[in-house]
Amino acid sequence: MKHWLMKSEPSVFGIDDLKKAPKKRSAWDGVRNYQVRNMMRDEMQVDDLAFFYHSSCDEPGIYGICRIAKTGYPDHTAFDPTNDHFDPKSKPDSPTWYMVDVEFVERFERPVTLEKLRAHAEKLSDLLILKRGNRLSITPVTSAEWRYIVALAHK
Repeated sequence: MKHWLMKSEPSVFGIDDLKKAPKKRSAWDGVRNYQVRNMMRDEMQVDDLAFFYHSSCDEPGIYGICRIAKTGYPDHTAFDPTNDHFDPKSKPDSPTWYMVDVEFVERFERPVTLEKLRAHAEKLSDLLILKRGNRLSITPVTSAEWRYIVALAHK
Protein backbone atom coordinates (compact mmCIF):
# COMPACT_ATOMS: atom_id res chain seq x y z
CA MET A 1 0.00 0.00 0.00
CA LYS A 2 1.18 3.49 -0.87
CA HIS A 3 0.40 6.78 0.84
CA TRP A 4 -0.35 10.12 -0.76
CA LEU A 5 -1.11 13.75 -0.02
CA MET A 6 -3.92 15.20 -2.17
CA LYS A 7 -4.42 18.97 -2.23
CA SER A 8 -7.70 20.72 -2.90
CA GLU A 9 -9.06 24.16 -2.21
CA PRO A 10 -11.89 23.79 0.31
CA SER A 11 -13.88 26.49 -1.50
CA VAL A 12 -13.93 24.15 -4.52
CA PHE A 13 -14.01 20.71 -2.87
CA GLY A 14 -13.04 20.04 0.72
CA ILE A 15 -13.06 17.05 3.02
CA ASP A 16 -16.54 17.97 4.26
CA ASP A 17 -17.79 17.84 0.66
CA LEU A 18 -16.34 14.34 0.34
CA LYS A 19 -17.98 13.30 3.60
CA LYS A 20 -21.36 14.56 2.29
CA ALA A 21 -20.99 12.98 -1.17
CA PRO A 22 -23.15 9.98 -2.06
CA LYS A 23 -21.56 6.92 -0.44
CA LYS A 24 -18.88 9.37 0.86
CA ARG A 25 -17.14 8.90 -2.49
CA SER A 26 -16.18 11.20 -5.36
CA ALA A 27 -14.03 11.44 -8.47
CA TRP A 28 -10.82 13.44 -8.10
CA ASP A 29 -11.09 15.19 -11.44
CA GLY A 30 -9.67 18.25 -13.14
CA VAL A 31 -5.96 17.52 -12.64
CA ARG A 32 -4.00 19.05 -15.50
CA ASN A 33 -0.40 18.20 -14.67
CA TYR A 34 1.36 15.35 -16.47
CA GLN A 35 3.38 14.18 -13.47
CA VAL A 36 0.27 13.98 -11.28
CA ARG A 37 -1.70 12.39 -14.14
CA ASN A 38 0.93 9.66 -14.34
CA MET A 39 0.67 8.99 -10.60
CA MET A 40 -3.11 8.64 -10.82
CA ARG A 41 -2.97 6.54 -13.98
CA ASP A 42 -0.01 4.31 -13.13
CA GLU A 43 0.68 4.24 -9.39
CA MET A 44 -2.41 4.84 -7.27
CA GLN A 45 -4.13 1.62 -6.28
CA VAL A 46 -7.41 0.75 -4.56
CA ASP A 47 -6.99 0.94 -0.77
CA ASP A 48 -4.01 3.31 -0.91
CA LEU A 49 -4.56 6.05 1.68
CA ALA A 50 -4.18 9.77 1.19
CA PHE A 51 -4.08 12.81 3.40
CA PHE A 52 -6.73 15.34 2.36
CA TYR A 53 -4.92 18.69 2.36
CA HIS A 54 -6.74 22.04 2.17
CA SER A 55 -4.78 24.65 0.23
CA SER A 56 -5.37 28.31 -0.63
CA CYS A 57 -7.34 28.95 2.55
CA ASP A 58 -6.93 30.70 5.90
CA GLU A 59 -5.40 27.64 7.56
CA PRO A 60 -3.76 25.31 5.02
CA GLY A 61 -3.10 21.82 6.26
CA ILE A 62 -4.12 18.20 6.44
CA TYR A 63 -7.77 17.89 7.43
CA GLY A 64 -8.25 14.16 7.21
CA ILE A 65 -7.81 10.92 5.32
CA CYS A 66 -9.35 9.46 2.20
CA ARG A 67 -8.92 6.11 0.48
CA ILE A 68 -8.38 5.42 -3.20
CA ALA A 69 -11.61 3.66 -4.16
CA LYS A 70 -11.06 3.29 -7.92
CA THR A 71 -7.84 3.26 -9.91
CA GLY A 72 -7.08 5.75 -12.65
CA TYR A 73 -9.52 6.12 -15.52
CA PRO A 74 -10.07 8.82 -18.19
CA ASP A 75 -11.19 12.17 -16.81
CA HIS A 76 -14.47 12.82 -18.64
CA THR A 77 -14.39 16.53 -17.71
CA ALA A 78 -11.68 16.97 -20.35
CA PHE A 79 -14.20 15.99 -23.06
CA ASP A 80 -16.95 18.41 -22.01
CA PRO A 81 -16.66 21.86 -23.63
CA THR A 82 -18.95 23.33 -20.95
CA ASN A 83 -16.66 22.16 -18.12
CA ASP A 84 -13.91 24.37 -16.65
CA HIS A 85 -11.48 21.47 -17.12
CA PHE A 86 -12.20 20.98 -20.84
CA ASP A 87 -9.18 20.14 -22.98
CA PRO A 88 -9.87 20.04 -26.73
CA LYS A 89 -6.74 17.92 -27.30
CA SER A 90 -7.99 15.11 -25.04
CA LYS A 91 -10.27 12.63 -26.83
CA PRO A 92 -12.34 9.73 -25.44
CA ASP A 93 -10.47 7.27 -27.69
CA SER A 94 -7.11 8.77 -26.69
CA PRO A 95 -7.48 10.47 -23.30
CA THR A 96 -4.81 12.81 -22.02
CA TRP A 97 -6.11 13.18 -18.49
CA TYR A 98 -7.00 10.67 -15.80
CA MET A 99 -8.69 10.71 -12.40
CA VAL A 100 -9.22 8.37 -9.47
CA ASP A 101 -12.15 7.96 -7.11
CA VAL A 102 -11.61 8.72 -3.44
CA GLU A 103 -13.67 7.73 -0.42
CA PHE A 104 -13.92 9.51 2.92
CA VAL A 105 -12.16 7.76 5.82
CA GLU A 106 -11.69 10.32 8.60
CA ARG A 107 -11.84 14.02 9.36
CA PHE A 108 -9.30 15.06 11.96
CA GLU A 109 -10.66 16.76 15.06
CA ARG A 110 -7.98 19.41 14.53
CA PRO A 111 -6.11 19.81 11.24
CA VAL A 112 -2.40 19.25 11.05
CA THR A 113 -1.65 22.72 9.75
CA LEU A 114 1.16 23.66 7.41
CA GLU A 115 2.62 25.62 10.31
CA LYS A 116 2.60 22.49 12.47
CA LEU A 117 4.16 20.41 9.69
CA ARG A 118 6.94 23.01 9.39
CA ALA A 119 7.44 22.91 13.17
CA HIS A 120 8.20 19.19 12.81
CA ALA A 121 10.48 19.62 9.78
CA GLU A 122 13.29 17.63 11.42
CA LYS A 123 11.09 14.50 11.25
CA LEU A 124 9.42 15.48 7.97
CA SER A 125 12.40 16.87 6.08
CA ASP A 126 11.57 14.97 2.88
CA LEU A 127 7.82 15.69 2.90
CA LEU A 128 7.27 17.26 -0.52
CA ILE A 129 4.61 19.74 0.65
CA LEU A 130 7.38 21.40 2.71
CA LYS A 131 9.77 21.70 -0.22
CA ARG A 132 10.17 25.15 -1.74
CA GLY A 133 8.59 25.41 -5.18
CA ASN A 134 6.54 22.22 -4.95
CA ARG A 135 3.12 22.93 -6.44
CA LEU A 136 1.95 19.42 -7.31
CA SER A 137 -1.61 18.66 -6.24
CA ILE A 138 -0.75 15.04 -5.40
CA THR A 139 2.52 13.87 -3.87
CA PRO A 140 3.70 10.57 -2.44
CA VAL A 141 4.17 10.25 1.32
CA THR A 142 6.52 7.69 2.87
CA SER A 143 5.25 5.19 5.43
CA ALA A 144 7.35 6.87 8.14
CA GLU A 145 5.95 10.31 7.27
CA TRP A 146 2.43 8.84 7.24
CA ARG A 147 2.76 7.33 10.71
CA TYR A 148 4.29 10.50 12.13
CA ILE A 149 1.58 12.80 10.74
CA VAL A 150 -1.24 10.47 11.84
CA ALA A 151 0.26 10.51 15.35
CA LEU A 152 0.35 14.34 15.25
CA ALA A 153 -3.30 14.40 14.18
CA HIS A 154 -4.41 12.14 17.01
CA LYS A 155 -2.51 13.91 19.82
